Amino acid sequence: MKVKNRKFGILGMARSGISAATKINELGGIAFISEHKDETEIINSKQIKQSFHCEFGGHTEKLLQNDLLILSPGIPRNIPILQQAEKQNIEVISEIEFSFRIKHHHSKIIAITGSNGKSTTVSLIHHILLNAGYNSILAGNIGTAFSSYPIENGDIDFIVLELSSFQLELIDTFKADVAAVLNITPDHLDRYKSFEDYAKTKFNIFKNQNSHDLAILNLDDMTSTKFIDEVHSSLKYFSSDPKADIYFKDGTIIFGSQKFSVKNASIKGPHNISNIMCAILAVSPFNIEKVIIQKSLETFSPLAHRMEFVTEVNGIKFYNDSKATNTDSVKYALQSFNSPIRIIMGGAGKGEDYTILIPFLQKRAKKVYLTGDTIDEMKKAFEDYVSIESIKEFEDVIKTAYSESEKGDIIVLSPACTSYDRFKNFEERGNTFKEIVFRLK
Repeated sequence: MKVKNRKFGILGMARSGISAATKINELGGIAFISEHKDETEIINSKQIKQSFHCEFGGHTEKLLQNDLLILSPGIPRNIPILQQAEKQNIEVISEIEFSFRIKHHHSKIIAITGSNGKSTTVSLIHHILLNAGYNSILAGNIGTAFSSYPIENGDIDFIVLELSSFQLELIDTFKADVAAVLNITPDHLDRYKSFEDYAKTKFNIFKNQNSHDLAILNLDDMTSTKFIDEVHSSLKYFSSDPKADIYFKDGTIIFGSQKFSVKNASIKGPHNISNIMCAILAVSPFNIEKVIIQKSLETFSPLAHRMEFVTEVNGIKFYNDSKATNTDSVKYALQSFNSPIRIIMGGAGKGEDYTILIPFLQKRAKKVYLTGDTIDEMKKAFEDYVSIESIKEFEDVIKTAYSESEKGDIIVLSPACTSYDRFKNFEERGNTFKEIVFRLK
């Protein structure tokens, strides 16, 4: 893709937008960034103004003076300026698509999507590749933009990408050497017309693969298996069923003649067994020794905000699962403990049906503490079935759960919601939770 002397309009000043603009300037292009928020709402607006041509407070027709538009994933595709761009035949792509077009052909791509488990799986894949001696980078939805790396050079062996449905909406030529859908459960229903529309968007990850590429699906996920007609590459499955290419049985992962023990694996729970199987399949085309993979499973560090053990205070254990932004993630959290837990839930909703959690809460939750914008909605869903308490302030809900706990109890922040009612992102929410817990200690 030619960048030099071309004009690019970028919608959004988040990480991917700024990274794309920086890369365009590095390659001799001209970047113009448009942000709908007011300049006072952007923390580093002064620095951005010094580095790029830009506008604040709305997307104007200045964007239509560019050769191509790059849309940040959080911005809907149906806004008026994009409708005008379509009428003028101005191509609109994602930062992922842009980065793919400029990356060096030497670098192989392993891309993972799904409703849950993406970050853990891509991080484990990246860890295995590094242990095998490859130059690997980790990018995408996990936090570091694809375009922020020197991807146009030929010294990167692997690009491991975590991709959200938003990032997959504007896929055109993007192609992964290995692509996987971990699972598909209701999520972001405030963005998509239907659950099926959301699911189909996830399957864009396979869009341009051919028979030389590898596609990976979860045989246990009924939604994923409904869309196998969308896959035109070599397909392999992971599952608890021995019919799959890789499966889990009696504490061991079995992949052909190879067996991998999860006894000393650093990540626990049935959902993480699935993540491990997917990771092993993802690196399988690259002839990595079994001993390296086994060692990687045991040395991999669990990620922050994903069933992260925080500390123990007077015999009460605290876990931070702030990344659990949908109901399916909360199911996994509830099933990760043998004893009943006190669970803190609530935040900004995404149109999910919280009643599906009732049987899991009845079985696993000692008490449910509700907070955030979804208090009323969750209270209505749960009050007739489990012990609940609604508390407005975030710090107060943690202190209340602690004050009611006895030695041996477990307190888990697992919201089933996004953090945008009161936090910038799930990381800030999780860090705030940890700060409060350590103050208690």
